[in-house]
Amino acid sequence: MMQSWWKAREPRERQVLLVGGIVTVVLLAWALVWYPLQRSRNDLRVRVQAQQVALQQMRSDSARVAQLHGLGARAKVERQGKSLLALADATARGAQLANELRRVEPVGPKSVRVSFEGASFDAIADWLEGLARDFGVVATDFSADRAEGTGRVNARVTLEEP
Repeated sequence: MMQSWWKAREPRERQVLLVGGIVTVVLLAWALVWYPLQRSRNDLRVRVQAQQVALQQMRSDSARVAQLHGLGARAKVERQGKSLLALADATARGAQLANELRRVEPVGPKSVRVSFEGASFDAIADWLEGLARDFGVVATDFSADRAEGTGRVNARVTLEEP
C-alpha cells in the first residue's frame, strides 16, 4: 500500500518528500539525542569545575586544620602543666595587663573568671585571641563597662579550656 502510494507520486514530489524526510530525521536525532547529550556534557563540565574548586578549598582547609592541630599539641607542651588559673594569670601579665588585672578565680573544674579594671579593650581582645590560638582556651562569657579613658573598660571574662 505504501509502495503504491510512493510510486503514484511524481518524481519531483518524491524528491521533495525524500529530502523532507531526511531533514526531519536529522532534526529529530539532533533534538532527541545530540542536543540533550551536549547539554548534559556541559552541565557535567561545570559541576566538575565547581567540585575541583571545592576540593582545592578542602585541601587548603585540611592543611590549615593540621597546622592548627599541631599548634594545639604544641600548646599543651608549652603550658608545662600549668593550671588554667595560672595560665590566665601569667598570660594576662605577659599581655601588658598586669596593672589592670584585679582577680583570677576558679569557677569550675575547667573554667576561671578574670576581672580587669581600667584595661585597654584592644589588649584584652588580643590576649583572648592569643589564648584561643595558642592554648585552645576560649572565652565563654564576656562583659565590659566603659571605664575612664579612651578605649578603657572594666571587664569580666570567663575562660574555659577544652
